[in-house]
Parts: sequence; structure tokens; C-alpha cells
Amino acid sequence: MSRQIAIVEDEAAIRHNYEDAFRRNGYDVKAYSDRASAMAAFEQSLPDCVVIDINLGDEIEGGFELCRELRAAAADLPIIFLTARDSELDAISGLRLGADDYLTKDISIPHLMARIAALFRRSEALRKAVVAEEVLRRGRLTLDSERMTAAWDDQPVPLTVTEFWLVHAMARYPGHVKSRQQLMDAANVVLDDNTVTSHVKRLRRKFKALDNDFDAIETVYGMGYRWQGVEA
Repeated sequence: MSRQIAIVEDEAAIRHNYEDAFRRNGYDVKAYSDRASAMAAFEQSLPDCVVIDINLGDEIEGGFELCRELRAAAADLPIIFLTARDSELDAISGLRLGADDYLTKDISIPHLMARIAALFRRSEALRKAVVAEEVLRRGRLTLDSERMTAAWDDQPVPLTVTEFWLVHAMARYPGHVKSRQQLMDAANVVLDDNTVTSHVKRLRRKFKALDNDFDAIETVYGMGYRWQGVEA
């Protein structure tokens, strides 16, 4: 059964072009021109991945709002922004809202397909790589690689796919410094340094929402990040 990708794009010509490209690459595609129609459909059934533009008709930042709503409804749904807006502030905003990737419309179709395939592939591949330790416990942290869930003091932490594997990479070997490149490799995703930093900041906020004294993620300046804690 083919994976289903939903496209939310207000410009008809662009929307149809991406629809055709995804179908040629074997995906089932649903397309929407605005946030309201997309969200109405998603409330009935979620796709396997959502590709969102930021500007949606009269809603200049409708895509951001849609991302916020989707992330609240499904912590591990792959969400990608595909937009003409190329400012660093917009990219950081999208990632802070929970998107797994932020791409601009000058990306080639083959590159876009590769990024989406990697997003689908990585959770499966990484889950197989850690099959011997489906449940990883590090003090107050519990990570379940089979279910892609995280908990702190038995309270669920709503992590995206990218965030889950970033935490897993650090917590698997407490005390070991992980460079930004090692974190990207662990999550099987291509990010720049600023984007990795944004993800880590967002991770801290999510854990602090449950425990204001959370300090398990340490920044090692000039080197990367490490998880502070016990091995088990």
C-alpha cells in the first residue's frame, strides 16, 4: 500500500505540479487549497506526511497555524514546510512549531523526493537498528523505539520524529558528547547548525514544560551536546 502525502498549497498550478510529481514517485496524494479544508479532512483521517506552504490564501501565516494544530493532534506525524519564504526567522518559526523539515520552493523535484523518502525511511531504519533495546531507560527518561514515544517521570513528552531520534542519540550514551553532525546522522536528516540548535532548544522547552528543573541536555560549547544522567 502506497504512503499518502497531503499537500496544502493555495496556488493551483503549483499544487497540481507537486501532485503530479508525488504520484509519479508512487505516492497516494491528497491536495488542499486552504487551512480549513485541510484540517477538516485531517480530523477524519491523517495522511502519512503533510507538506505545507506558509501563505494560504488570505491567511498569510495559515501554514504555521495548521502545523500547530497538526502537531497538537499527532506528535509523530511527519510535517514539512515547502514555501517561497526563505528567511531564517521563518525557518526557525516553522521548526519551533514542530515541523520536521523546512524547504524552499527552489528545491529540485528529485531533491524534494529524496528528503521525503529519507523522512519516511529513517524511523523504520533506526527502529531496526535499536531493536535489541526497544525501550531505553535513562533515569527519569523512557524512550520506546517501537512506539516512537518518550516519557519523563512517566509523563508523555510530545516529540516529533526528528526530536525523538535526537534525544535517543544523546541518551543512548549518557555523558558522551554528540556533535551536530553525529546528531544529524542519528536522526538521518540533513540540517544546518542553526536548525540543530533550534531543535535542541525546543526539546528543552518540552521537557521543562513537565519539569521546570530539567537540565539533562548539556551544551558543550564548540563541540555539541550531551545527555547528563545514568546509564540505566
